Amino acid sequence: MLRIEDVSKNFRRKQVLKGVSCEFQNGVYGLLGPNGAGKTTLFRCILNLYPYQGTISLDAEEDGEIPLIGYLPQKMGVFPNLTVEEQLRYFANLKEIRKEDVADEIDRVLQLTNLSEVRKVKGRKLSGGMVRRVGIAQALLNHPALIIFDEPTTGLDPEERMRFKNLLREIGKESIVLLSTHIVEDVEAVCDRILILKDGCLAAKGTQEEISHIADGLVYEVSKDDVLSEDYIEKEREADGEMHFRILTRRQLPDSLLQKPNVEDGYLCVLKEI
Repeated sequence: MLRIEDVSKNFRRKQVLKGVSCEFQNGVYGLLGPNGAGKTTLFRCILNLYPYQGTISLDAEEDGEIPLIGYLPQKMGVFPNLTVEEQLRYFANLKEIRKEDVADEIDRVLQLTNLSEVRKVKGRKLSGGMVRRVGIAQALLNHPALIIFDEPTTGLDPEERMRFKNLLREIGKESIVLLSTHIVEDVEAVCDRILILKDGCLAAKGTQEEISHIADGLVYEVSKDDVLSEDYIEKEREADGEMHFRILTRRQLPDSLLQKPNVEDGYLCVLKEI
């Protein structure tokens, strides 16, 4: 179990995290929030890359060993003159994987990330999506107990995004997986529970259903004439030559079609304080 208790972080006079507390067990957790909300800072505190106030603890393995952590940062490059396999061998050495296990472990993560066919390709020849997948592969080396992905699907094509979502479901059965993304659709597809950070505070947390319920009774589909400046427009579509808008509002609209809320609706209600 990962426990975060009353964690705060300041950069000079700016407080970036404000008393964040939460617990995580095996499963996939989505961390949502706008730019500057504190998502990456929280990850770096968990990784002990930043000093912080509060307590962060990760339970030891059953055999008493210190648990391993895998991390994919928001921005990650590769060594231009090393092949994909050599890149992973480098990270395997950093993680002190036994020499006799390195080859099998590299084969495993190459297969999981669909990189087996490019294992001999040098870093300078990789596309942006392949570089991202190398980053995902190194994070998975040696079966870490906690895996942190910061914007992992950036640069992935639709097919690889789907493959990655399926992979997350599998590794979440045996590890704690923390996923930060601005793509709500990715969170809805794979995450067991969701946390919303706003201005450095944990503004909401819960299951997908609980986050969706935040917007109960606030989501309508209306025509253009029914939209006011105080309403928040989520989406628009055209039907029968007329524009229709999905809005969030606290106004009572008995003549408009009330919609079933989803995770994005609940997330926007928290951010926009609707």
